Amino acid sequence: MAKTLLCDGHNLAFRAFYGIRDLSRSDGFPTNMVHGWLRSFWRLEDDWSPNEIWVFFDKGGSRRREQILPSYKANRGLPPEGFSEQLEWVKRLTTALGFGWAEKEGLEADDLIASAVTKRADGCDELLIVSSDKDLSQLVGPKTKQLLPPPTANPKLGWRLLDEAAVSDKFGVPPSGILDYLSIIGDQSDNIPGLMGVGPKTAQKWMGEHGNLENLIENAGRLTPKRFCSLVYEKRSDLMRNRDLIRLESDIEFDMNSCPQVDLNDLKEILLELEMNKSWEQAQVRYA
Repeated sequence: MAKTLLCDGHNLAFRAFYGIRDLSRSDGFPTNMVHGWLRSFWRLEDDWSPNEIWVFFDKGGSRRREQILPSYKANRGLPPEGFSEQLEWVKRLTTALGFGWAEKEGLEADDLIASAVTKRADGCDELLIVSSDKDLSQLVGPKTKQLLPPPTANPKLGWRLLDEAAVSDKFGVPPSGILDYLSIIGDQSDNIPGLMGVGPKTAQKWMGEHGNLENLIENAGRLTPKRFCSLVYEKRSDLMRNRDLIRLESDIEFDMNSCPQVDLNDLKEILLELEMNKSWEQAQVRYA
């Protein structure tokens, strides 16, 4: 059965960065993220046996979303010291490992992943989206699942697979309802404000009763608790704006024809230059 992993590059890179700390080359150049990246992807290969792995990176933020809401993601600071320096090594390592990767100026990885799902929908038996980003749960379907990395705070939970039923259990709405559900409660991590005072339980109740944002707004006068009736109607444009922000673009054109082959020469050069000698020994055994 053909299986493809579609990986959220920055999401996994930050996890690799914080998962291992205080690891560096003899001259002080940090290597913790590269170590964590290599370990994570070897684990993914061993546990899930994919036919191909694709990694998608953000590049320059989302111009479309910043035009809609200038404060979009404005709550995020600069990357931690040592992150950006290692990111280019991570991309080079990704190619050497035989994985495809892509980025496009002014676009986020989420949109590239959504477009990759469209590209691979007919030619793959199973797609696994590897990311903890809840926005991506809207893509889960009969052949597409989301693979959540182990939580940084509780790594013993391990990797968790979300199919359609698991998304419904986790969020209280099916994948088709994730977009409107998140439009109601907002997304603090992306600085998207939700309806004041409306939490997940209320949003789940409304989605169960009305199905989508249009019906919710149309029936604002009948909502319970009653204190939200006027709020939903007054904030209807904000709700539709949130939907446009959280909606993923699925028609982006980029090359996804084939993954490269494992390049042992480049892999050796990378690992030895970063003084990851033990990793190079393991790689020789792994790819013998």
